[in-house]
Amino acid sequence: MKPLSAGLPFFWGTATSSHQIEGNNSANDWWAWEQTGKLKEASGLACDHFRRFREDIDLISKLGHNAYRFSLEWSRFEPQEGVWDDEAFKYYEEIFKELHARKIEPIVTLHHFTNPQWFADQGGWLSEKASFYFNRYVSRAATAYGKWVRFWITINEPLVYLYHSFFAGLWPPGIKSYRASMKVLRHQLQAHVEAYRTIHHIYETALKTEVWVSVAAHVGHFTPCRPGSFKDRWAVFSRSWFFNELFLNAATSGFLFFPGIYSEFLSGRKSLDFIGMNYYTRDFIRFSSWFGENSLGVSCDKAHHQKEVKELSMMGWEVHPEGLYEVLLRLNRYHLPIMITENGIATQDDGQRSRFILDHLGALRRAMKHGVPVLGYFYWSLLDNFEWAHGFDPRFGIVEVDYKNQSRKIKESAQVLTENCRKIMSEFEKK
Repeated sequence: MKPLSAGLPFFWGTATSSHQIEGNNSANDWWAWEQTGKLKEASGLACDHFRRFREDIDLISKLGHNAYRFSLEWSRFEPQEGVWDDEAFKYYEEIFKELHARKIEPIVTLHHFTNPQWFADQGGWLSEKASFYFNRYVSRAATAYGKWVRFWITINEPLVYLYHSFFAGLWPPGIKSYRASMKVLRHQLQAHVEAYRTIHHIYETALKTEVWVSVAAHVGHFTPCRPGSFKDRWAVFSRSWFFNELFLNAATSGFLFFPGIYSEFLSGRKSLDFIGMNYYTRDFIRFSSWFGENSLGVSCDKAHHQKEVKELSMMGWEVHPEGLYEVLLRLNRYHLPIMITENGIATQDDGQRSRFILDHLGALRRAMKHGVPVLGYFYWSLLDNFEWAHGFDPRFGIVEVDYKNQSRKIKESAQVLTENCRKIMSEFEKK
């Protein structure tokens, strides 16, 4: 782990993921899950970004973004175990060339919820060989694209993936097991640490250039349902520690400790060069149990907090920019630069989206004025897209997508993002 070099700009733009926009990712586990009829919609062609990536990068350039966070699709590179697709490598290289030509910094995610089907068939993240398979893919990607990339995200929201796929059973493989969830956590941490070391080794020995590696952690803001209740405050503390900081603590200390389950020496070295964090909302939490699956508390009905909750998105998530400010201050104790790798709202009202962006960038600016070293901000998302189990109804994009003809239309909120990120960049880069 090392400090960032002086002279880096404030990176800003939007974020996407491969399965949500590319279309026809037919070799991964999500595609197979969609074919079972368990979801109301399948991703299908999604936003047809696979064929329209030049058009979409033109939009990014037109809006003046200086960076773009996107993910590589593992199943395109390795559709069968040990069989590598040269065309996939060429495809993503074209994306890097297009971004480079427009001076747009790529922030690259290696795993964003999807897995090759062959990997899933062998147990996926439950397999003892999970980190081996993932690291083999990481090595290929870093070697192929190292000359284009300075910032890598190994895994997007590992605890969100763990919860939905192995605890709640809502995502593939649809498992509901506390024990399986803890096993996946251990394997993903191992995979991240090994990927971190692999990427740094490639850059240090072959490329002779600097690189920065992190995860994108989902960081929420939690409030006790009953502020006067010690049990509710304890539940908030427990949930915040588990969801917000367990992975970060393990990655920065090189040691995983989970009371009553296991402890493990991971690497003997820290494995984050910066903190990637995704922030969307806050949740009200009440105590449920001291032990077991509800020991982290449960959400209580927002209706009981009508005076506090002023605004909701179409997903039912509270709009709470103050939470972004508070979690940035809290994460500052790690003494690492912070990149806001996702922050966004699902809404049909673009005026609401504009206010969301303005208010959250205001919270970000306040945190920076208090000394939090924020490296960048990425709104989720560039395009309206396939929102996993929610299908195509949620509209997160600053660019509208008409799914009937795949036409794009820039929304007014896109200009709000550009204008205000430029102001932050101008204000803080002068310092």
